[in-house]
Amino acid sequence: MTALERAAPESVTELSDLVAGCDAVERKILIVGGNTLNGMGFPPERADLTIETRRIAGTASYEPSDLTLAVKCGTAIQALAASLAPHGQFVPFDAPRPQYATVGGTLSSGWLGPRRHLYGRPRDYVIGTTVVLADGTIARAGGMVVKNVAGYDMSRLYVGSFGTLGILAQANLKTLVAPQHSRVFLARLPEGTRSRAFAHVASLRIQPAAAFWIDGFDLTVDGDDGDDGRVLILLEGSAALLERATRDLRSALGGAGVPETRIVDAGARESFQRTVDAYVATLGERSVTYRIFAFPERSEAIVRSISERARHFGLRCEAIVDLMNGDVIARVSDADALALGAKIEAFDDGLHEIQPGAQVIASEHPHRQYLRVWGQVPASIERMRALKLRFDPHRTLNPGRFVGGI
Repeated sequence: MTALERAAPESVTELSDLVAGCDAVERKILIVGGNTLNGMGFPPERADLTIETRRIAGTASYEPSDLTLAVKCGTAIQALAASLAPHGQFVPFDAPRPQYATVGGTLSSGWLGPRRHLYGRPRDYVIGTTVVLADGTIARAGGMVVKNVAGYDMSRLYVGSFGTLGILAQANLKTLVAPQHSRVFLARLPEGTRSRAFAHVASLRIQPAAAFWIDGFDLTVDGDDGDDGRVLILLEGSAALLERATRDLRSALGGAGVPETRIVDAGARESFQRTVDAYVATLGERSVTYRIFAFPERSEAIVRSISERARHFGLRCEAIVDLMNGDVIARVSDADALALGAKIEAFDDGLHEIQPGAQVIASEHPHRQYLRVWGQVPASIERMRALKLRFDPHRTLNPGRFVGGI
């Protein structure tokens, strides 16, 4: 159920008062940032008030020489990037639709981007937080110094908790020096070259910032499929590094049997971002997109097994494989929403027989609520439930949205 009543507080104090008032009378709160990852998680079991966080936005403090930043969590990722760019710095969130995605929503969802093998996860950049707890308490952890934690780092607890333990109001982040140049490579794969292309990219001496194998997603991701799909590879670094890596990459793809590679310099980062955006791009109500976290050497076999299962149910399967981390993005679809609805629950059951950890990350189909959107319940679920009870005994914040119905 979606709450009809909405509130958009403009300060942490206003947010705190709203949350405290709801908790006191056991009203349930649905938390919304940019709503870019609304295809993740269960619908709330009950929502009396929707709190939108986007007005709690802007930079609280920034010390470019210290590579540290305090940003309010309703700030859009793209706005954050724009504020860091004049100083030659960035934070590698790699979130879909960054013009809308918020810092708080990206962290709360535990989003993992494709450049994490090179730069680390978003949570690795959090050095402090301001959080509004379920009873309205404003809690602070960490600070503005990179090495400032003695004991348990409470900030890490909120990252990936899906807003069920507290509402992130501010994040203190360390920043990185931005790479000087970016270059994208696009190549169609002839029949029989996919496995060799996977292996040759994995063995490059200079690791790409990101590398994808793509099958489908024709209207959202750059390039055209060959018989074995296509690859899109991002290089980042100095001009000299890019030249060396370019020679190595062309040689590797040529050795894999790929006859032609297109290079994109102007617009390379935009091309990369379109690929990330495709992770959550839906086909209206006629598609469901899953994400499977795997080792890179297993990803090709996983794609093959999912495609076979989709064909068994008469569904189309498109895929994006993160060649550096192993993530598999699989979007299954049918001709219309009714046709998909007749098959998707049985497909979901069959998929989880072979991939128990598969998670739904994007879908507008009404049957999404009946799917195993979080995949297999983790062994730590009882500890997670105990944490929820301790932090939010009235189940005020995002009730039922997280894994195991937390």
